[in-house]
Amino acid sequence: MNRKNVLNRLNDTFDVIVIGGGATGLGSAVDAAARGYKTLLIEAHDFAKGTSSRSTKLVHGGVRYLAQGNVSLVREALHERGLLSRNAPHLVRSLGFVIPAYDWWSRPFYGIGLKMYDLLAGRLNIGSSKVLSQQEVLDSIPTIQKKRLQGGILYYDGQFDDARLAITLMRTLHDLGGVSLNYAPVVGLLKEKDRVSGVKLRDSETGTEYEVRGKAIINATGVFVDAVRQMDEPAVKPMLSPSQGVHIVLDKEFLPGDRALMIPRTDDGRVLFGVPWHGKVVVGTTDTAVPDVSLEPHALPQEVEFILKTARRYLGKQPSESDIRSIFVGLRPLVKAEGASSTAALSRDHTIRVSGSGLITITGGKWTTYRRMGQDAIDRAIEVTGLRDTPHRTETLKLHGHTTEQMDEPLKVYGTDASKVLTLDGADRKLHPELPYLESEVRFAARYEMARTVEDVLSRRTRAILLNARAATEAAPRVAEILREELQASEQTVSRQLEHFRTVTEQYQHI
Repeated sequence: MNRKNVLNRLNDTFDVIVIGGGATGLGSAVDAAARGYKTLLIEAHDFAKGTSSRSTKLVHGGVRYLAQGNVSLVREALHERGLLSRNAPHLVRSLGFVIPAYDWWSRPFYGIGLKMYDLLAGRLNIGSSKVLSQQEVLDSIPTIQKKRLQGGILYYDGQFDDARLAITLMRTLHDLGGVSLNYAPVVGLLKEKDRVSGVKLRDSETGTEYEVRGKAIINATGVFVDAVRQMDEPAVKPMLSPSQGVHIVLDKEFLPGDRALMIPRTDDGRVLFGVPWHGKVVVGTTDTAVPDVSLEPHALPQEVEFILKTARRYLGKQPSESDIRSIFVGLRPLVKAEGASSTAALSRDHTIRVSGSGLITITGGKWTTYRRMGQDAIDRAIEVTGLRDTPHRTETLKLHGHTTEQMDEPLKVYGTDASKVLTLDGADRKLHPELPYLESEVRFAARYEMARTVEDVLSRRTRAILLNARAATEAAPRVAEILREELQASEQTVSRQLEHFRTVTEQYQHI
């Protein structure tokens, strides 16, 4: 959708205005548009700029939550995992996870728990768990630490590309007649008779401010929800206790094959994953309370060392700091709880609150349950604002690009749009020798996916910055050149974007 056309539509009155272009906001907007409501989604930066592009890349029920006894959360997540696998097969795949057993009791203990995991998934299960012999574990993960290895457990969960799912949801919103706008921060809320009636937003590219009216206003800004709540009620108490999760990216040689590694209990009581992804390995994550939220959170040296130290216990090929190709950090919008001793103990379920003025805030949850979060948010909007009561229809909604056709990476994530990518200039040229992406993908991102900056392309339309931050930095000037052609950007704008991107990549390369 053309940005100028979107700006022209801001004079309309919308049924639903969603603030926030991450997983929760996109899920809410798609649900609203699918019900036939006139819907606008606005994002202060870029879609999935925050935590929604910095997850562990898993669509999962949460084995750890099952161990904690939170059966209802696990059942809901497993149900949503199955629906997403059906509705976006070009973005989600089944992935086998191996839990190595180094004690005699580990296999029966985890084996029983994971059979319950299978049962909770019901007819939407994507693979059955089984006990593995020592040799079967070695065949699955040749680099596993062999000393005292007794066998293991194989179970299945889903894997996806988080930022690409976000872009797909944005395209789906447009397919349904909705409107979305990035780089449009909300700078105030409009009220009539003490009821919230719209938003005041600023176009970051021009500085122009717009007042946009809406019947239901949904605050889905993740770790930033309290800032929007304070626009509504300046004295409102914060509802979040955010934490951060750090991931490191290694070369495939540390975890060859197509199986993931799951370490069920680390020193801090979490699980740690080693996940093959786009030809690399993502290892994480941590759970560290943070006093302040930031758009570009920074990994602490002790968090990176914790991941490396834990991985070394289980991998025969020992990773070091020099082996890290990229470091990325996501912030979790955890809702405050009385008496919780750590952020790991806080609920991962989602929460909806409605203010006295009718502002609807939804936060918490995780990518796996984004669809259900969106459904719940719009159900609440119907109750609060008196919108016509229309049933949800996202359980069976096929997302943009839906196809079951087998495709090679990196074009698989485009689904049915892959052929269009290959018709654009640059389809025969890679952006960088060490990256899998084509120059034509940059043009496609600018024309069809609302990419506005170098970072949009190299961080979220492609995943270059996560796969190899150094190579992404080297590819940036060529991306800037293509964007200047596609968006008719000035030399000054391109220069600013390149400087900004270099600053951002420092977060991904240095501890």
